[in-house]
Amino acid sequence: MVVKREMDPNVTEPESLWHVLQEMDPTWINTVLLVPCVVVLTAGFFYLYGWIVGLLTKTSVRNKVVVVSDALSGLGKECSGVFHKGGARLILCGKNWEKLEEFADALANASDPTVTFPPKLVLLDFGDMASMHDAIEEIMDCYGCLDVLMLNNSMKVKAPAHSLSLEMDKLLMDNNYFGPVTLAKGVLPSMISRRTGHLLLINSIQGKLAVPFRSTYAASKHAVQAFFDCLRAEVEEYGISVSTINHTFISSTSAVNTEAASSKSFWSLLYTKRPLGVSPDEAAAEIVKTLNNKKKEVIIAPSLPKVAVYARSFFPNVFFAVMAAGVKNSGTFEEM
Repeated sequence: MVVKREMDPNVTEPESLWHVLQEMDPTWINTVLLVPCVVVLTAGFFYLYGWIVGLLTKTSVRNKVVVVSDALSGLGKECSGVFHKGGARLILCGKNWEKLEEFADALANASDPTVTFPPKLVLLDFGDMASMHDAIEEIMDCYGCLDVLMLNNSMKVKAPAHSLSLEMDKLLMDNNYFGPVTLAKGVLPSMISRRTGHLLLINSIQGKLAVPFRSTYAASKHAVQAFFDCLRAEVEEYGISVSTINHTFISSTSAVNTEAASSKSFWSLLYTKRPLGVSPDEAAAEIVKTLNNKKKEVIIAPSLPKVAVYARSFFPNVFFAVMAAGVKNSGTFEEM
């Protein structure tokens, strides 16, 4: 049944619209008004977040000497780009001189030279410990001091413990432990004399918990985590901050296939790279916040790995049982 409503000629158009709205279902009115408000608020939130991150970058690294120990990795490139735009005096380190030059040129071409500094380059290979002394001297000669040291080098190996040679164990320890520790010790005297500085260790979540088939890798990450946890207390009196950021996996995309993840077992969910990875830009944003607020420890991970970290401490037997069940699942091992 259709009800025709005659318009009162004495009632203006806005008044007629108001009467129509009053006769409508309140739920429908709320829905119509709420949707655009949610869209506007969401867009405003993301805009404000981007603006705050950009502001934090400028305030945290402007005119400061920042060393990136592996500027050629995905995370290293992302952070270097953010720091460069923020006005940092960058010292980019890496194993390949040609790639360092290409990356430095790309940064220079994509930035305003009136508000940025040309990056300085240093060859640095944690796998060659004999060259570390010269590399540290070269880093210190660039500006005579430094304010931020970002340690993001990492070498990964996946294999059963008994199949790894002692030479491979040593190489992993050099890259993941002795290298970062040697570099940190090399720059600490300058920071102590100036009573300022920030050491930032980008570490794996396996510095908090160990998983099967990553024995030496997890051992190196545990070792470097322990070193910087101890160092934090030792250098606090000199005004030096030490932060550790533990992540699951730096991926090329932040997209997550939730449907596929839901069909995985607990163990494979915990260690499969794809559903638990963080993108370089997400990690870089967290690093910028950490440089600004000087937070001592940050874990970048979904809820499940975080729960595993606590389960390892409070329910070790349950955690070990889950690990053992995962090892018996040969299909899971092939996916790792």
